Amino acid sequence: MPVSVPDPDPRPQPPEEPGPNECCGSGCPLCVLDLYSDELQRYRAALAAWKQRHPDATD
Repeated sequence: MPVSVPDPDPRPQPPEEPGPNECCGSGCPLCVLDLYSDELQRYRAALAAWKQRHPDATD
């Protein structure tokens, strides 16, 4: 039986979007929506770099 080898360069996974009730709307200094936005920007940059390394990958 062949041994499965983990992918050394897996495709980045998008961050989990906050649920509709996770933001309290009180202007917190670290709002979950701001944190999500930051994570989404990092994900998009990581995905762009990954796509350059894997030009044959499909969306």
